[in-house]
Amino acid sequence: MIERPFWRQRIEGAWREASIAWLCGVRRCGKTTLAESLGAKRMLYINCDLPTVEDMVRDPQVFFRGCSKPVVVFDEVHQLRDPARVLKIGADGFPKLKILATGSSTLAASKKFRDTLTGRKRLVHLTPVLWDELPAFGVTLPQRLFHGGLPPALLAEAKRPAFYREWIDSFFARDIQRLFGFRDMNRFNALFEYVLRRSGGQLEVTKTATALGITRPTVGSHLRALEITHAVTLVRPFHGGGQHELVKQPKVYAFDTGFVSFARGWDPLRTDDFGILWEHLVLEHLQAHFPDTPVRYWRDKSGREVDFVLAHRRDAVDAIECKWHPGALDGTALMVFRSYYPKGRNYLVTPSTETAYTRSYGDVRVTLCTPTQLRP
Repeated sequence: MIERPFWRQRIEGAWREASIAWLCGVRRCGKTTLAESLGAKRMLYINCDLPTVEDMVRDPQVFFRGCSKPVVVFDEVHQLRDPARVLKIGADGFPKLKILATGSSTLAASKKFRDTLTGRKRLVHLTPVLWDELPAFGVTLPQRLFHGGLPPALLAEAKRPAFYREWIDSFFARDIQRLFGFRDMNRFNALFEYVLRRSGGQLEVTKTATALGITRPTVGSHLRALEITHAVTLVRPFHGGGQHELVKQPKVYAFDTGFVSFARGWDPLRTDDFGILWEHLVLEHLQAHFPDTPVRYWRDKSGREVDFVLAHRRDAVDAIECKWHPGALDGTALMVFRSYYPKGRNYLVTPSTETAYTRSYGDVRVTLCTPTQLRP
């Protein structure tokens, strides 16, 4: 079992604030393995896919009273008939008990969760394998970008298209259909693959609906489902109301670089492919390490763009550019952005440097660094 201390610490941190840690993430990203890494001596592990579990927790008070271990893990908790009731009784009636519940989506996505356990839980969104976890997994950065960050795919000797196709079909059957009741797998998967092929770019709903021959409401509802289940991230524009800034149209990023390269037919990867895949990996790092800070992008009507913007502090925003090769940045967009928003730090995030250093673009000073060297 590969140790993932960052995520263990995130779970422990969640428990310091609430009784329930809700561990969510896409199918096969490693939720079960991470839960099992808490240790058999410390936890009671419950696989909610098993039919017998329903009888086991029929009377939650009796169940929790009989727990002899300090941690209870409910894996795939949404499979229970009334999971919110079970978790609520555990949190309210047994405050010394720590509960870890896993699922693919937010609690609010499921009709079973009429009570979203406000105040009783903290969310931990498990992303695919991060940049700073690559040494532990013993893989190279190009391998991570090509295979993606789901552990079974990342550790495979070769990239097998059947894995990605099976995952997409299973995702619809076990997550989308159960949570949202969508019936047309072909229509949903057509949208999902359309998004994968355009990942990293702007997404316009009307144009998408026309391209796929479906209605705008259908595109909207399917996109919301993809976002709720963490299969895509919609990065919305950062703006201060200026007439020259984009204020509405989001960019869409798929959850994993392996699926992006699969959908685009990038086998093998070429030099030009690494840049956009690297941008995805930086976004996942930001989501994992700055979970309480919304990630935005900035773009003006002339097409100048800053990849990511983080508003860490009042009246100061950090600008983040992502480049596979640092020499590819000309700095023009950053200089225009800073003419609107002068306060904040500027980063060029690249895998091409081990030690952070600064470079000037006009009056704008930029720190060149790896994702690990970004600071809150």
